[in-house]
Amino acid sequence: MATTSTADSYDDTVTEIEETLGMVPGFFGDMHRDDLVNEWPTFKRMALGETTIPAKYKELINLAVAANLKCPYCVHFHREAAKLHGATDEELTELSFLAGYTPRYSSMLHAQEYDLETFESEVEQIGAHLQSHLAADD
Repeated sequence: MATTSTADSYDDTVTEIEETLGMVPGFFGDMHRDDLVNEWPTFKRMALGETTIPAKYKELINLAVAANLKCPYCVHFHREAAKLHGATDEELTELSFLAGYTPRYSSMLHAQEYDLETFESEVEQIGAHLQSHLAADD
C-alpha cells in the first residue's frame, strides 16, 4: 500500500493554497507543517467554500463575533470578505449595532442575576404572542 509522506502532503497543501489564494499568507507559513496540512481543508471548506449558510451571511456572522472578540485581524478579514460577497454599507452599519446588542442585554441580565427559567418562559410567551400576530396578518 502506497502512502504519502508528510513532506509531500505539506508541499501539495502549500501548492493548493497558492493556487487558491494567489499566495501563502504568513500566518499559514508560520504554522507547523502537520497543522497546516490538517487545517487547510477545513479553512478552505468553511471560509471559501459553499456551505449551508450563504457566504455573505456567514461573513456577517463572523464579523459580529470578531467585533465581540475585539480581534483586529478577524474584523478586517470578515469585513472585507462580507463586502466581497455583497454586503452593503447599510448592512455593515446595521451589523455594527447588532454586534453590541446581544452582549449589552446579556450583561444586563447577568448583572440582575435574572432567573433563566423565568426568562425562557417569557421568551416562549413573547414568541407565541408575536406568532399570533403574524398569523393574523396573513
